[in-house]
Amino acid sequence: MTGATKTPEAPTVENGTVADAVGGNWVDRLAPPATRPYLRLSRADRPIGTWLLLLPCWWSIALAAAHDAPRLGDLWLALACAIGAFLMRGAGCTWNDITDRKIDAQVARTRSRPIPAGQVTVKQALAWMSVQVAISALILLSFNTAAIVLGLLALGPVAIYPFAKRFTWWPQAFLGIAFNWGALMGWVAHTGSLHPAAIALYAAGIVWTLFYDTIYAHQDKEDDALIGVKSTARLFGADSAKWLGGFLIASVALMTIAVLWALLPQSGPVTLALGLAAPWGFGWHMLWQMRRLDIDNPDVCLRLFRASRDTGLIAALFLAIAAIV
Repeated sequence: MTGATKTPEAPTVENGTVADAVGGNWVDRLAPPATRPYLRLSRADRPIGTWLLLLPCWWSIALAAAHDAPRLGDLWLALACAIGAFLMRGAGCTWNDITDRKIDAQVARTRSRPIPAGQVTVKQALAWMSVQVAISALILLSFNTAAIVLGLLALGPVAIYPFAKRFTWWPQAFLGIAFNWGALMGWVAHTGSLHPAAIALYAAGIVWTLFYDTIYAHQDKEDDALIGVKSTARLFGADSAKWLGGFLIASVALMTIAVLWALLPQSGPVTLALGLAAPWGFGWHMLWQMRRLDIDNPDVCLRLFRASRDTGLIAALFLAIAAIV
């Protein structure tokens, strides 16, 4: 199996480092040894997921501020979303590892995770997940009522996602529904109500997730085929590039619709141009990823997946500038 031979062997339990962690990460270097298994459960050694959960929040806050006007409270919203993204991504990953512990033990890239590696028990993982959710709830209570209700509704997709790969070829769509909830949350936290622009931005994020997580899933496609786990990478196979191109076009189009819906007709030409630069830069970076993609090289897939942080940051930057000009 080509993919399996390119995947590093699982580190020893004594070492504890997870196979796909960023080399020299702060958890392995600086965290107290007793906390490392729990931080690894939360993927603190692999920060890309926190970024991918956070960025739709920042898009939405910035677009909402460009829609009406920026407020001092937006700084708190941006910071609260950052803390909440770290905690809720950690809680979601902990839940994912609890439900997937038997599958993870059969996949080369994931068998070094704390639960299959024997570093943390299921009861300990459940307790750690509860702590993260509880702290996140305290942060959520600082938002307006509509945002609090929306935040509570987000728990449904988070709970369902780990099981999606068992019953559908499109688990990446379920991930997108959960991971881009912040595109709705940010707008509602700023304005107090939902708007079609936020819904379009949410849809753009879901399609973007299909793009980057299909690339990510190509790392495990051979192991997934052996154990019967479904994914869009397996579904699309050699046609993945065509599907990814479609996702690129759709996500850029949806983000463009979101910007136009939010900024027309009241915004000036400079604000509108900066807003439209967000989907433009977003799309060009996705095209850059596609041009370097090799679906049969797990290292390339992981590197391009991590580069998705920059894709989302480009959009966030232009939307933030549009909000303050």
